[in-house]
Amino acid sequence: MSSQVSIIMATYNRAHFIAETLSSIQNQTFQEWECLIIDDGGTDDTEAVIQPILEKDPRFSFRKRPEQYQKGLPGCRNFGIDLAKGQYIIFFDDDDIVHPQNLACCVAEFADPKVAFCRYQRAAFEGDFDYQFDYSKEYAKFTVYSKDVEKMLTYKLPFNSCAVMWRKSCFEQNRFVETLMFAEEWELYSRILASGVQGVSINKILFFGRKHYNSNTGEFSRRNEMRLVSKKDAVLLIVENLNNRKMLTPTLMRFFVQMALSYKKYNLFSEILSKLDLSIGQQMYWRILYTFLPFRLSLIRLRKKLTS
Repeated sequence: MSSQVSIIMATYNRAHFIAETLSSIQNQTFQEWECLIIDDGGTDDTEAVIQPILEKDPRFSFRKRPEQYQKGLPGCRNFGIDLAKGQYIIFFDDDDIVHPQNLACCVAEFADPKVAFCRYQRAAFEGDFDYQFDYSKEYAKFTVYSKDVEKMLTYKLPFNSCAVMWRKSCFEQNRFVETLMFAEEWELYSRILASGVQGVSINKILFFGRKHYNSNTGEFSRRNEMRLVSKKDAVLLIVENLNNRKMLTPTLMRFFVQMALSYKKYNLFSEILSKLDLSIGQQMYWRILYTFLPFRLSLIRLRKKLTS
């Protein structure tokens, strides 16, 4: 069977979750896929756990990340992209559950040649998963344009790493930055969207993310140093790219300046300014805004509290 869709799954010590994830992939109503499982040097028995699945279903393949790809999620995914044979690429995590209609719904949207990606809804769960899926085939959708990169970056239109299917052509000139250990998809997806492609967003939950203590997001929420530095580095890459494309709007600049308040330890604000060719007057404007923004935000919170 030919593979229209290449599923790329990085894995690291998820023997206790991965079999359930692979089972949800096998239950897809769309069957023309390959699943590239890229091991990032794990030390548990993941390979032994999934060996029966590998033997029975040749659409799954298990590969060790080669040394020329940097350790981490981005390096594993870049290796997977280079191996992929499908027309379309999607990234799944090794501890989540996929809706049975996931691939079918997305592939159907690519009948329109203008569609470069299909975004969909994601839900989170904890503990045991409730396998009560919504199998309806009717859902609302809308077009996402390059100009919507602002909504994407400010989380008004979030692009979760595992909630977008892409045409493989989107990765011809774009790869994950392998030094990033958090927000790597935020940076890459914004770069792809800013390049001028358009896609579709469908209002249907097709992916279920497992919330647990050892996830990357969980570590970021606990202010893990490595994850925080990565987010800071991702911001700088995004600012530089948008500035070069003349797409760094005042709204986005203000968003990043406000974000920099949480990264004073890492001098994010000063590094943002260093990426831009600003006049003395423009630099003064943003420095004054940055200085007084905490007071303004405090007043806004106080006003909301008094009126609630």
